[in-house]
Amino acid sequence: MSRLNVDEILHQGIHGKKEIKPDEKKKFLGTFRERVIVVLTQAQVRETKLYEEVAGFMNEHKDAKLLLNGKVDVSHLNKYITLASRYHIPYKIVINKEGETNLGLVLAKEYAIDKEDIYLTKKKVQKPARTKVKWYFKLYRFLIRKQKKRKAP
Repeated sequence: MSRLNVDEILHQGIHGKKEIKPDEKKKFLGTFRERVIVVLTQAQVRETKLYEEVAGFMNEHKDAKLLLNGKVDVSHLNKYITLASRYHIPYKIVINKEGETNLGLVLAKEYAIDKEDIYLTKKKVQKPARTKVKWYFKLYRFLIRKQKKRKAP
């Protein structure tokens, strides 16, 4: 046995096996970024409304797995657990005591797919732009209201 092998064996015994990209695995709840189909933040998971896009991805990718952050309350995770069971997708609640992540849900495959855009964002509904009311219309409304108040008593 060479000196190098003994050092490696001791290092593995003390610190555990060497991991590939440990920071990335902590962020994405135990999987690699290249395997991820879609993610939701913890705040998105806590919302009362279910993200229908996640259901669509589950329907498309039957061989995926669902990873849920254990730091999020189970009452918020239940809607995604029932959704996963509806599509027969295995799920796992991951509790990572060492690393912090803002992700609450990760839908991933067992192999790399290298999807570019994995973050879901809520599409904000565009409110129609309010047209500015001309000053003379405001004056007209004011005068009409004033006139109605005089006639009322």
